[in-house]
Amino acid sequence: MTFLLVLLGGAVGAPARYLTDLAVQRRHDTALPWGTWTVNVVGSFALGVVAASGPGWLVTLAGTGFCGALTTFSTFGYETVRLTEEGETAAAVANVVGSLVAGLTAAALGWVLGSAL
Repeated sequence: MTFLLVLLGGAVGAPARYLTDLAVQRRHDTALPWGTWTVNVVGSFALGVVAASGPGWLVTLAGTGFCGALTTFSTFGYETVRLTEEGETAAAVANVVGSLVAGLTAAALGWVLGSAL
């Protein structure tokens, strides 16, 4: 059953990541990867809510499956290295610092909200 919950959540999270990234990047003409930033912050918030309040099956479905497929550390790392290689050092640093601060803040806020539910 656990496998199916993760599979189902991931089947929704992966296309959501792709479509969100496309939609966000179309609206920005900067070096910063705003699409990846958006999915990582939204996923961090959602995981905070679910982890604080959800029963085990929901944590598996939404936390591991959906949020695991929605968020992407590998793309974050790749895009940061790409920015550095292109001479966009300030943008690379802003990407790292901004992503970490926003992601951790979003997860904490999600935890607070989830705990209140």
